[in-house]
Amino acid sequence: MANTAHANPADEMLLIEHLPFETDGGIAERAALGLIVLGTDYTIEHEWRFILQSLAGVALYQSRIENDPQITPESLRAMEPRITKCTDIILPGAKLDVVAYGCTSASMAIGEEKVFENIRAARPDTRCTTPITAAFAAFRAFGAKRIGVLTPYRADVNVIVADYIRARGFDVPVFGSFNEQDDAVVAAITPQSIKQGVERLIAERDVDAVFVSCTSVRLAEHAAALEAEIDLPLTSSNHAMAWHTLRLAGIDDRLPEFGRLFDLGLAG
Repeated sequence: MANTAHANPADEMLLIEHLPFETDGGIAERAALGLIVLGTDYTIEHEWRFILQSLAGVALYQSRIENDPQITPESLRAMEPRITKCTDIILPGAKLDVVAYGCTSASMAIGEEKVFENIRAARPDTRCTTPITAAFAAFRAFGAKRIGVLTPYRADVNVIVADYIRARGFDVPVFGSFNEQDDAVVAAITPQSIKQGVERLIAERDVDAVFVSCTSVRLAEHAAALEAEIDLPLTSSNHAMAWHTLRLAGIDDRLPEFGRLFDLGLAG
């Protein structure tokens, strides 16, 4: 007679549904920050997480925007019609306290207000910033008027940057560039090279503060040490925009370990 297997009732799955639960504010209990990252950017997410990791209840959510790795005025402006969609896909329907657009040179080539219009087409009630918007807020917080600017950009993009900053009421006594248009190469420029570039600028002209432009540049982890060494306020695209996004979201924690800027609130 053949053996017959019989199911043991003890082995059957017990399904328990509708278990009771509680909710809290989640990981974004204090603030939900949206960030639009260039498709070719290697750096910004790392630097923002370096800064935000000490802030419980502040969460970062990002999307990536298609862009050309060769940074030209034309490739920068080509991103404008893509901004709204990239904003919309960050937690669709959920509240974001701030949305930051992560390209310094494109923010100037397109114009900050145009960037904000495209963000608000998807998120009408959100606060917005860009790296250059944040840099201007940082200069005001520093009380700085004479800005030394260091960029990785090629010459025609540098013209846009210098003209844009001067048109907003700041002096640029000295402007330095590595003249590199490939994002992948820019992301590999060493912090020591950035330091040497900054030192060259301040050796040539008196300035109130130094701004290192481009979200691909690596500076945030070294900003406080370099700032102490040169004895001048210092910020970069990622550094300034992380600070400005936090302040716009109402996060006023003082974090001087990241440099002078993170010990300041918004001016005015």
